[in-house]
Amino acid sequence: MNILGPDSLVFGVDDVAACVQYFTDYGLTPIGVSDSGGRFEAVDGTSIVIARRDDPSLPAAMETGTMLRKTIYGVADRQTLDAIAAELGRDREVKRLPDGSIEASDDMGFVLGFQLSVRRKIDVPGEAVNSPGNKPGRGPNTLGANADAEFRPLTLSHVVYFVPDLAEASKFYTERLGFRCTDRFTNAGSFLRPAGTLDHHTLFLIQTPAFMKGVEHFTFHLCGPTAVLQCGYRFAAKGYQTFWGPGRHKFGSNWFWYFNSPVGCHVEYDADMDLHDDAWVAREVPMQVDESQIFLLQHREKWAPGGPPPSGQAS
Repeated sequence: MNILGPDSLVFGVDDVAACVQYFTDYGLTPIGVSDSGGRFEAVDGTSIVIARRDDPSLPAAMETGTMLRKTIYGVADRQTLDAIAAELGRDREVKRLPDGSIEASDDMGFVLGFQLSVRRKIDVPGEAVNSPGNKPGRGPNTLGANADAEFRPLTLSHVVYFVPDLAEASKFYTERLGFRCTDRFTNAGSFLRPAGTLDHHTLFLIQTPAFMKGVEHFTFHLCGPTAVLQCGYRFAAKGYQTFWGPGRHKFGSNWFWYFNSPVGCHVEYDADMDLHDDAWVAREVPMQVDESQIFLLQHREKWAPGGPPPSGQAS
């Protein structure tokens, strides 16, 4: 099935104003925002949608209270949409909504939407690097570091669920929707990608107790590692609390920086994810810190040689 990846995540939140400020500061473009919520778009049109927790238009909340109400996937064509409706309709309710999309739930109770993708073609240069022995990525007098550079989230990358039954949750996506497992942590987590993308994963499932079921984090791709570090540094300077990072993952190779958020989960900046085709053979390792990141940095305030040492370091 030609599923491209997540087009949008829909949240029912407690504090609309805090979410509006958060996603605007994160770098998404507010669309149709009011006191009751709105949409926040990346460059390609993928988005986060927020509404008040008691908004009657939202799907029902999960019993765990997670604020995520719906994950909407973009598909390439009407044929794929009809195929998904037929497949899922064999054993569960599939709603056809007025906008032409369909809605159903997965085997863990997460509400899913499927629509003809809203993704727009984007033309944003990736980060250019000069490496000895190779053709320069940047020509003479072209600067690689610019304190005033503007970076925007380009596209919704992936979402991560906490699930009480990893095997059953993974089976639904691989057997019913055609996702492939690219890598896995033994009995702990599965990285999954749909057929319509080569990204290492658009969905990561993590085994947890049932009371934790919900969304752990989501992220948007940026144009490169410098963008992750610069956006993260600016975000932290606005007072948002780092949860994890900056660093670089081992599975997927993507650079990351995670922050706490008012939507009840972590929100990440990421860049430079591995691409895999159907010839890739999934790796499997135990869930441990050495496998979760290849390195991890620690954010500190700026410092210059000759001045007092950074906080927490001996002089």
